Order: sequence, then structure tokens, then C-alpha cells
Amino acid sequence: MILFFYALAFVIIISALYVVLAKSIFRAALSLALCLITTAGLYLFLNASFIAAVQILIYVGGVVTLILFAIMLTERMINKDIKYINSQ
Repeated sequence: MILFFYALAFVIIISALYVVLAKSIFRAALSLALCLITTAGLYLFLNASFIAAVQILIYVGGVVTLILFAIMLTERMINKDIKYINSQ
């Protein structure tokens, strides 16, 4: 059991460091999702199943999905060609 705890702690620390140090914001968001999922696994290890379910539903399901959609939509807007001349 203690090995499982250390494995979860190691994954949380590595993914949290990658969130901060990643050059790509998309990969940082995916690493944030991994960090939050393993934190939920840590809550399950501590027999706090309700907090683990809330962690997955709210943070991973809502916040990370919102961040990923925002990244994808802003990249599309940046790459869009804008007409500066009105052709009437």
C-alpha cells in the first residue's frame, strides 16, 4: 500500500512540474488533467470517495475541459485570415 501512495505522489509531482515547465499550453492542460486525476486517486487511497468523485466531476470534467476548449477556439481565431478591406 505504501508503494501505491509513493507512486501516486510521484506522478502528481512530475505532472505538476510539467504543467509549470511545458512550452505547449495544450500539453500543460493535459498534464493538469493527469495531476487532478491522480489527486483523485490519492483521495480514493485515503477512503474519501465522495471527494474523489467531486474532484473528477468538477475539476477534471469541467475546468480542464473548459481550458481545452478555450485553447482550441483561440488558436482557431488566431489562424483565421481577417479581411481588412470591405468589398461592397
